[in-house]
Amino acid sequence: MDGNATTTHSNVALLSVATTIAPQVTTSEQIDAQLAPALKRLRLPKGLLQRVAGVYERRNWGPDRSFDEAAIDAGRRAIAEAGITADDIGLIINTSVTRPHLEPSVAVRLHHGLGLPSSALNFDIANACLGFVNGMSLASSLIDSGQIRYALIIDGEDADEVQRNTITRLLRDGIKRKDFMSEFASLTLGSGAAAAVIGPADAHPKGHRILGGVTRAATQFNALCVGSVEGMFTDAKALLKGGLDLVVSAWQEALPHWSWKDMDRYITHQVSRIHTESFVKAVGLDASRVPTTYPTLGNVGPASIPITLAQEAPTLTPGDRVLLMGVGSGINTAMLELAW
Repeated sequence: MDGNATTTHSNVALLSVATTIAPQVTTSEQIDAQLAPALKRLRLPKGLLQRVAGVYERRNWGPDRSFDEAAIDAGRRAIAEAGITADDIGLIINTSVTRPHLEPSVAVRLHHGLGLPSSALNFDIANACLGFVNGMSLASSLIDSGQIRYALIIDGEDADEVQRNTITRLLRDGIKRKDFMSEFASLTLGSGAAAAVIGPADAHPKGHRILGGVTRAATQFNALCVGSVEGMFTDAKALLKGGLDLVVSAWQEALPHWSWKDMDRYITHQVSRIHTESFVKAVGLDASRVPTTYPTLGNVGPASIPITLAQEAPTLTPGDRVLLMGVGSGINTAMLELAW
């Protein structure tokens, strides 16, 4: 049976959002230079990443920084900016796609690094690029229910290894055009980290209220984008169509309950130019209200939404309406409204 899942929140606010931007800039021209033999052999032009995806740069950690150290840094600053202490945190949810091992969770490393109390629940939520929004929704429900007072949603992504592995594989003999294009999306990925603190709205009247939103699944498309540190393999055309159909269906069904046509800002997951422009056109949004970070940061997975929100925050004023929204491989979509 088709339909949305709807969630509303009564007493929850976003208190802070902090980011750690990876220091090393890798341009698309540099990637083209590394791939020059493959591009020549396959008769593909240079500049595809810029012209098709709109990605001119992405960030990498390099050898001297790790994604979890960066996430801990973002978490510390988010806690400080929220005006609370580490001892106040009752829940930490790690939403990173990146993980160095299957067990234990990444959350335990972040919990320890941040010096959180033993009473703080800690676990990972993995849902491709929707993890951060899903984490915010779950934490908001736990705060509304009275089980916790403060939650830290945190994410660190490391695209360095998948980027190296993809370039190495694409330079091998026997790679065909269709193979190259199936891995094209891997070259748009970037590294970064973000963290947000959520707490009770009645205790923080200057916080940004989390009102609620919708989710919707189309899991028949679970094989369209499959990734690991070895590479990300995507049927880009089918994924774009399936994602757009899903978002439009969720949007239209949400309209009787949510009025999202005239939001002050739409903070979308940062995939590429074609994805952003196609979505804006499909639901008739004002493109000037859809900020982008993918041109210089690439696709930073679940960290894309909080990074874009943090960069846009200085331009927002009390009373502005903000919609967080994205599509994650699998595929799922989520939309979450904030009253700034």
